[in-house]
Amino acid sequence: MAEHRGRKPTRSWAELVPPVCAGVLIVATLAVIVFIAERGLATFLVHGVSPREFFFSTLWKPDRPPEAGGPALGALPFIIGSVLVTGLAVLLAAPLSIMTAFFIVEIAPSAGRRIIQPAVEILAGIPSVVYGWVGLSVIVVFIREHFGGLGFSVLAGGLVLAVMIVPTIVSVATEAVRSFPPEAKEAALALGSTRWQMLRWVVFPAVLPGLITAVILGMARAFGEALAVQMVIGNTHTVPRSLLDQTITLTSGITLDMGYTVMGTAWNNALWTMALVLLIISLFFIVLSRTIAKRGVLR
Repeated sequence: MAEHRGRKPTRSWAELVPPVCAGVLIVATLAVIVFIAERGLATFLVHGVSPREFFFSTLWKPDRPPEAGGPALGALPFIIGSVLVTGLAVLLAAPLSIMTAFFIVEIAPSAGRRIIQPAVEILAGIPSVVYGWVGLSVIVVFIREHFGGLGFSVLAGGLVLAVMIVPTIVSVATEAVRSFPPEAKEAALALGSTRWQMLRWVVFPAVLPGLITAVILGMARAFGEALAVQMVIGNTHTVPRSLLDQTITLTSGITLDMGYTVMGTAWNNALWTMALVLLIISLFFIVLSRTIAKRGVLR
């Protein structure tokens, strides 16, 4: 018994699998970040393109030969297009999604929840190409017939993208509203508050950080979408002046041009720089959402 008690317990292979898998995931993430950063920064460090030209110029002529002045790599239309389409999508989707989350948790009967929740999950499972095809066949045609223009526009992209990010915002917002303690609701009702007053003045302020996190995650999802938006925005290298103008996004520009470039050229590295911009935006949204979820916005 004394010898048995003095032995050190041996760790089985099963105990080593989780930390090894976590380490592989961390290494893979860092490798992707370093690879994209190396390729993306080559536009400025290798090819001598100034950050001012890349981020603030509207001229995109990546295939222009050096004897004609070299390639022009102005990514401003891509950046503005991404911001406009994503901003419009969030403006349309956020109120609808937050109201839906409150309805699912606080208002809908159990039978309604059994219908709404699967409907949201079905929206999340539809492939992006299907959204794009529906937008091309319905939304673009509707805009062209009722508002004018070609139909391919910022408005079409924003509408398609809004439907696509609704499931993300609804899912996170639902969990935020559901996490509110029922004892606090009962206390508010016991003090004479109506159900609407309880939701408006008690529940909503308390879960606001979670709701903002849901919107931020939906915004990150919108920035990274490529195919569906590409099918309905027209993909012209111009800065739109209205919601009915055509535009292009960072993701659309990458997917459209990636097959025409040679690795190591200025054009190819410019696409990697656009990917680096998307990566930085995604990392910013992740850090922001985690900060809000951890500390809250009302402290």
